[in-house]
Amino acid sequence: MTTARLPLVVGNWKMNGSFAHNTALLQALATIDVVDVGVVIAPPAIYLAALKQQLIGATMQLAGQNVAAESQQGAYTGEISARMLAEVGANYVIIGHSERRQYYGETDAIVAKKFLRSQEQGLKPIICVGETLTEREAGQVELVVSRQLLAVIEQCGVQALAQAVVAYEPVWAIGTGKTATPDDAQAVHHLLRQLVANYDKNIAENLSILYGGSVKADNAASLFAMPDIDGALVGGASLIASDFLAICHAAKASLVVG
Repeated sequence: MTTARLPLVVGNWKMNGSFAHNTALLQALATIDVVDVGVVIAPPAIYLAALKQQLIGATMQLAGQNVAAESQQGAYTGEISARMLAEVGANYVIIGHSERRQYYGETDAIVAKKFLRSQEQGLKPIICVGETLTEREAGQVELVVSRQLLAVIEQCGVQALAQAVVAYEPVWAIGTGKTATPDDAQAVHHLLRQLVANYDKNIAENLSILYGGSVKADNAASLFAMPDIDGALVGGASLIASDFLAICHAAKASLVVG
C-alpha cells in the first residue's frame, strides 16, 4: 500500500459479545500499538455506550454495524439512527455488509440511503461491496462491485467518498475459511480505485480500501503487501485478542515495506 494512506483495521464483532467478554477483550488489546495504524471495533449497538467509557483515553475508535435508512427519529421500531450512533460515541458505521444484503434484503438503493444518513451525522461510512461465488464464476465481479459502489456515488456524489472507507468483501470468503489470493484481492481493489478515479483522481488516491473475507493472522501480511489494499475488515479473528493484535501488527509492518 502507499504511505499516503495509513492502514486501517476494523474488527466487526457481528452478533457476538457480552459485558464480561468485551471487558476482557479490551484489556487484552490495551497493549496494541496503533501509531500510524487506525484501529476500529464494531460491537453490537447495545454495547457501544459502555465500550466508549472503557475506551476513554485510548486511540481505538468505535463503529456501528448498521444504521437506519430513515430520518433521524420517528416510528421505526427496532431501528437505530445515525444520530443515536454518533451520540453514544461511534465514529464509523458499516454500511451494506453482505450479511445485511443477503439476510435482510438490503438493496443498493437502501445502502446508498444509509450512507447518506450516516454522513449527515458526521459518521464515516465503511461501504461494503463484493460478489457471491455464483457471480464470480459467471465472470461478473467487475459488474457487481462497480454497481454497488456506483449506487453510492450516484446518490451522494463522489466527493462523499473523501469521508468514507470502502471494503471489498467477496461473499464466498466470509466465514468460510476461504480467502481471495492477494493477487485476486488486489485486482478488485485496483478496479475499485480506478472506478473512483474516473470521477476524481485525488479522492481515489486517498481512499482507503479494506479487504474483508476470512482475514487471519497468517494471511494478513501478504494481503497488506498489495499496493491497493489499505487494511482489513476483520470478522471472527477480531474476537480473539492475539489474532486481532497480530493483524494490526501486520498492518503496521506494511508501512515499512510499502
